[in-house]
Amino acid sequence: MKPLLALLLALPLTLPVLAEPFVPKDDAEIVQRLPYRIDAPERQRRAALARDPAQLQLAVAAARAALQRARVHGDPRELGAAQAALAPWWRQADAPADAVLLRARVLQARHEFEPALAELKRLLARPDLTPDQRAQALLDAAALHQLRAELTQARALCDQLQPLASLPATACLAELASLSGQGQAAAQTLAQLNPGRSIAPWLALMRAELAERLGNETTAPALYRAALAGEDEVYTRAALADWLLARNRAAEALVLIERSPDAEADALLLRQVIALRQLGRDASTPAALMRERLAAADRREPGKHAREQARFALDVDQQPREALRLAQLNWAMQREPVDAVLLLRAALAAARDGDATRQQLARVLRDKGWQDARLAALDRSFVP
Repeated sequence: MKPLLALLLALPLTLPVLAEPFVPKDDAEIVQRLPYRIDAPERQRRAALARDPAQLQLAVAAARAALQRARVHGDPRELGAAQAALAPWWRQADAPADAVLLRARVLQARHEFEPALAELKRLLARPDLTPDQRAQALLDAAALHQLRAELTQARALCDQLQPLASLPATACLAELASLSGQGQAAAQTLAQLNPGRSIAPWLALMRAELAERLGNETTAPALYRAALAGEDEVYTRAALADWLLARNRAAEALVLIERSPDAEADALLLRQVIALRQLGRDASTPAALMRERLAAADRREPGKHAREQARFALDVDQQPREALRLAQLNWAMQREPVDAVLLLRAALAAARDGDATRQQLARVLRDKGWQDARLAALDRSFVP
């Protein structure tokens, strides 16, 4: 559900991490060159917060900006910056609503889905929310439920959202419908939300992913490219790269990745390695870097990066049994369409070891009414 998250919620992108702590020899030594710069207003805001951390409006603005940079550039350090800005209210049960919303977003971005949902549930029970705060909390909570394939709960929240924010509520309900056997109708609804010649990038991304699930070979890549104009460039570029890689167009995928200013983000680095391997080129250096990052991430947050680990084990290390184990771990945590595709690919690669998983997945998705041309192409058991 990343496109809907892009509308009001920080996306849980794969974020780069440093393999081991590094201490420079002197203050002048360059540790890393970032693809973006902190602007003057942000530096001023940080200085003001350093003098007085309890300035709520400044802290909220700083945290929101940090979360946006984390989403746009795939930089996990910004999650720490967001938490630091919210430090006076981080453990405060009755913190101001804006601080709680951002607190939940930091937790969600770290894949701490249960605590994030708990924050939002408590927030929605409060009587002091403004309509905007309630709408944002409803959509954020719906996004988290959908990420875990809890479609009934997500739909109930989107229904509550309808009188407060019609556009995101309609988009939310359409995407839920697309995961419940109503893909074509949902595609028509989403197309009507932006009937002009230009299209909002977040909506283009949502429509692109649905078009890919419906097997529309012409519409999906065009919509992905339209979505590249938006802020969620890393996620969109990774999704389009996956579309190209699945069609053995690795050379195009590699060019797409290399043109990104955030090409070193984990989401893109992983696909660079896969593209190089498909092309028969040397991928040892980026593969070693990606392996270090995944190991470091797992030491810090065990089990939270199983999706990327499973993809690496399957498409780079070619270890299907390990890929299946990791894909199962990931499926227990998050159940987006991309997770189902990864689990099925791993189960098929593991041959007999994956038969039970494949059959169970088919039953689960059949009960939910999921439609996904990628699954059907891999295994006829998944044909609607």
